[in-house]
Amino acid sequence: MGFSEKQRQVLRFPYMGYDALICDGAVRSGKTSVMSLSFLLWGMGNFRNCAFAICGKSVGSVERNIITPLLAVQYLHDHFTLQYNRGDHMLLVSRGGRENRFYLFGGRDEASYTLIQGITLAGVLLDEAALMPRSFVEQALARCSVDGAKFWFNCNPENPMHWFRQEWILHPERHNALHLHFLMDDNPALSAATRRRYENTYSGVFYERYVLGRWVAADGVIYSVFDETANTYRPDQRRPDMAWISDRAISVDYGTANPTRFLDIYDSGEYIWVDREYNWDSRKEHRQKTDQEYAGDLLAFMGDSPCTVIVDPSAASFIAELRRQGVYVIPAENDVPDGIRKTASLISQRVIQICEACPCLIGEMGTYVWDEKASLRGEEKPVKQNDHSADALRYYINSLPDWRFE
Repeated sequence: MGFSEKQRQVLRFPYMGYDALICDGAVRSGKTSVMSLSFLLWGMGNFRNCAFAICGKSVGSVERNIITPLLAVQYLHDHFTLQYNRGDHMLLVSRGGRENRFYLFGGRDEASYTLIQGITLAGVLLDEAALMPRSFVEQALARCSVDGAKFWFNCNPENPMHWFRQEWILHPERHNALHLHFLMDDNPALSAATRRRYENTYSGVFYERYVLGRWVAADGVIYSVFDETANTYRPDQRRPDMAWISDRAISVDYGTANPTRFLDIYDSGEYIWVDREYNWDSRKEHRQKTDQEYAGDLLAFMGDSPCTVIVDPSAASFIAELRRQGVYVIPAENDVPDGIRKTASLISQRVIQICEACPCLIGEMGTYVWDEKASLRGEEKPVKQNDHSADALRYYINSLPDWRFE
């Protein structure tokens, strides 16, 4: 199957006189695959004995989204020798007497910029650029000091006030950059059935961003796609095999003055069943519980079948108390925007099923809303009220492997 016109522009980009390429737009629009191919061919055609960087939100996402697809391209194996060293996170590519090294980096948080300091690069490919901290992106660009180096950016839309859109996408001329906006129609390999599947995966702001390719602000109810019929079940409808599901976890949002919530979650691999909840609201009960009391409540809630407990990472003293009592605890990954996106996707696909015995969580599905003032500042976060069970659910969803959302 041939390339679309936008994809051919990506292949021509290195020879058009630009210093940078920006590709943004819908998911599965064919931008990542052709950009990574063009990046490798450009590097091998114009440099020798040089280092390049391929960056994503994590090294794992770079391996999955870029390295694995590249290693599957027969054309590359016919013309080059490719050796991927997983331990060093480095792809060594050679042909004849020419050899270059492509290093993988993850730009997860503000501290990540230190990972890329000190290296001299001939080019950098930033996949998911809008999900990386600005400090990491700018440090990666600063490392490109080899003559002829170029910058390659790829991302899906985020908040319209996002610094990357304001600095790069709206003003490509400032950086001598070529900007290409991709839609699903620009991917000739995407079947109509696959396109429908992705259109059904997202809703609300995520549909506008990831399907329509628009940089829009998040507002209104976060989980607007939640359906009290399609996403819930009655206690008497519990699956008879639920007790045999080995993948069980309890997810905790811990509060002192605020409510504390536990969710009892079973994961069959196909569906995620939120079966029970615990709620203690200190304000309503007029009494705050100690860490020891909450730990006792959690052990009673867990029952005779020990399982992993995922806890709000800010609750350090509670985590320590649980560990003293022999509970296996994982501090939750508290990436709010990504966790909300993942949770919304699974709700939309009806993968998440909530028992009617969880009234706090079900009630929050309709009251969990975006903070409009934060959105105007380019930030993505929910209003911090009526969110305790929703936060506990997000902690669990953030613990799932990335392939669950592809």
